[in-house]
Amino acid sequence: MKKNILLLLLSFLSFYVEAGNNKEVPASHFRAPAYPLITIDPYISAWSHTDKLYEDDVRHWTGTEHPLVGVLRVDGKCYRFMGKDKQVLKAILKDARNEEWQAKYTNTLPLADWYKKEYNDVGWQAGVGAFGSADMSHVKTGWSQGDIWIRRKFSIDHKNVIKKKLYLIYSHDDIFELYLNGQMLVNTGYKWRNYVVQPLDAEQVKSLTSEDNLIAAHCHNTMGGAYVDFGLFTEDEVESFFGTEAEQIKVNVLPTQTYYSFYCGPVQLDLKFTSPLVLTDLDLLSSPVNYISYEVRSLDKRAHDVQIYFSATPKWAVNSPEQEVSVESYQSSGIHVLKTGTLEQNVLGKSGDIICIDWGYFYLAGKQTEASDMSMGAPVSIQKSFAEKGILPVTKTTRTSARLDKDETLLAYSENMGNVKEQKAEGYLMIGYDDIASVQYFGQNLKAYWKKKYPTMEAALADARKNYTKTMQRCDEWDYKVMKDAVEAGGQQYAELCAASYRQAVAAHKLVLGPEDELFFFSKENNSNGSIGTVDVTYPSCPVFIQYNTEIMKAMLNFIFDYSESGRWKKNFAAHDVGTYPLANGQTYQEDMPVEETGNMLIMTTAIAIADGNADYAAKHWETLTIWSNYLAEEGLDPENQLCTEDFAGHLAHNANLSAKAIMAIAGYGRLAKMLNKPEEAKKYTEMAKKMAIEWERKANDGDHYRLAFDRPDTWSQKYNFVWDKTLGMNVLPTEIMKKEVAFYLKNQNKYGLPLDNRFTWGKIDDTVWSATMADSESDFQELIRPIWKYVNETSSRVPLGDWYETLNADYINFRARSVVGGVFMKSLDHYLRNKRK
Repeated sequence: MKKNILLLLLSFLSFYVEAGNNKEVPASHFRAPAYPLITIDPYISAWSHTDKLYEDDVRHWTGTEHPLVGVLRVDGKCYRFMGKDKQVLKAILKDARNEEWQAKYTNTLPLADWYKKEYNDVGWQAGVGAFGSADMSHVKTGWSQGDIWIRRKFSIDHKNVIKKKLYLIYSHDDIFELYLNGQMLVNTGYKWRNYVVQPLDAEQVKSLTSEDNLIAAHCHNTMGGAYVDFGLFTEDEVESFFGTEAEQIKVNVLPTQTYYSFYCGPVQLDLKFTSPLVLTDLDLLSSPVNYISYEVRSLDKRAHDVQIYFSATPKWAVNSPEQEVSVESYQSSGIHVLKTGTLEQNVLGKSGDIICIDWGYFYLAGKQTEASDMSMGAPVSIQKSFAEKGILPVTKTTRTSARLDKDETLLAYSENMGNVKEQKAEGYLMIGYDDIASVQYFGQNLKAYWKKKYPTMEAALADARKNYTKTMQRCDEWDYKVMKDAVEAGGQQYAELCAASYRQAVAAHKLVLGPEDELFFFSKENNSNGSIGTVDVTYPSCPVFIQYNTEIMKAMLNFIFDYSESGRWKKNFAAHDVGTYPLANGQTYQEDMPVEETGNMLIMTTAIAIADGNADYAAKHWETLTIWSNYLAEEGLDPENQLCTEDFAGHLAHNANLSAKAIMAIAGYGRLAKMLNKPEEAKKYTEMAKKMAIEWERKANDGDHYRLAFDRPDTWSQKYNFVWDKTLGMNVLPTEIMKKEVAFYLKNQNKYGLPLDNRFTWGKIDDTVWSATMADSESDFQELIRPIWKYVNETSSRVPLGDWYETLNADYINFRARSVVGGVFMKSLDHYLRNKRK
């Protein structure tokens, strides 16, 4: 077995060393659901959602377009290697992003033919779209729980419209169905989607008439935010300058870098996106700057005249297209800068889940040289100039303003790479974002950590340029370390899961300085409800942070401790969150999770102490930890009817896995007491945990496995919370528990993984890796990991890694781009801590 692991490690590292030395990067056998490109924080998080970088627009994790186009001009011919060629969708039936729309609706179950044109809706209410809960953008008619049925009638310019390609664009939260003139177009099941673009087929277009058309929709919201919006669009004809696509030949994802290679006629382009999210370096971790590096070489050893082009738009700095923006061009410290942001600058003015930032400024920056240039203005003039001449048009003004729904504006960069023959030509571009203020913490606006060192964004860009080579080397070394650790712990497929998870887990946070200059590392609960600092999001994500920097882990708990110890949170158990991102002004989640969050806080504090080799951090919060431990001693063994982290599955009393968490938390408190030389408390709580574990085994035992709930025979669930007994060396469980559970899991997997429990066929990536880590043998671990790798590699859901998915068909259900995928590192953490104890 050791020999096989060594061979895997050498195989992977040989690939990595080549990449780290800027040599040719070989193709990977792993296909990510989406590829991270620019990942700075929860708001600046842009991905490629397709196999080929040029098949679609670069998009924010929400699905919103964040256009980023790349073109290589070789001997006068343009090859587009990134982003889509220009496509304009013109509304023939506007959605709420463009204007309010009229419809009829009801919340009472209608007759069966409610979706047909001839249905009599005279008793329905008149409403204005979008429909949903008040915390969702563009909502005009309130509706939050249960069902809504909507009928929207419309007319069209039939003669002209039917000659063009038509698209339905829709958003929904949660279960959604939509009909066009009686034909079903959408039936989602339990999913949340944000402005999905769906082409209409010939039969659907044929159903349209000049007047008396109907879109009918039904949505059922289970919990949390609610939303319905839709419209019809047609594709406008526009002049194309970048229609020829390059040929993508390779793509690889490492923890901090994504590599692409392309054939552009007779030359090869190697492209690298770097997010310097090195957990051991707070300056790099907090950096507001990412890099796009490029390298060109001749394939036929002949000289070729080469220019490279990149462009972005102000969509990076707005939440909706009707917002007015400024665009500015200037030089600073040898850097040419293009800067854009909204005129309004309502800093920290929006909170919620599926939104984009509309305060602060987006930066496109490059070295100021004779060979490079930047321009801002209308797309046609900029693209035409580069396509025909290889240069950008001269910008007539250094500052302008625009409204994106009326005036399209490009921010463009180009570099003349000269005659490329035997020597490679290379360069890089910087993309950055200054959010002015990052988080509001109980009424006080907090700034990003990087602002402690750099007074301005220009200073940050200058330093990013100065340290480019050093930063690239640091990221190479970090990627090597993380992947080496992962291969040693769990093999190559496991390491590839870690590579796909790392940037998503880290970039779903923001590092800020608190009111007393303490570190706060706030998570945003992406695509689940938008909470900030959610404890049961921090908990599943914690393995990667505990392994690589416990100071960052502490920064994820500091504000929860402060919330209780300041007297703002007055309950004897831990809070669920501290607000809705980016407003951390107190818990906004509508229901507590007492055993869940309290157990999470105690376990994570214990893990920090064991990783640090001391319990100094726990000592600072001992009074709070004691209150929480006593709460779990009373309420944890047999929890009342309450939510746990899988709140999407609903309430559950006598939850065996939640009880397991309480047992691990109490054992953790005993371990902390021992480390702090408190022998009486150590003995009391350690013995309590052992007795609870024996009682748990008796109450949960169901033959060859353990129950979902103590009072429900013939049920089962993953008991992933017990992994800490092994990983932290608690040794409070009867030995048969984990062995029996893992054996049962191996017999109950589906094609794409192990379900959470017997009630559904849903899977959770992080939970299953924790369950797999409980396995004694490497072969059992691999048997449980392989289907997860298969899901990630084969899912048709092209979004940043969805942690909640369907194990039968690999469809992601919800929860994309969340930090919880840091939990994939549990096996790596287990390997690290077990070696540390030797």
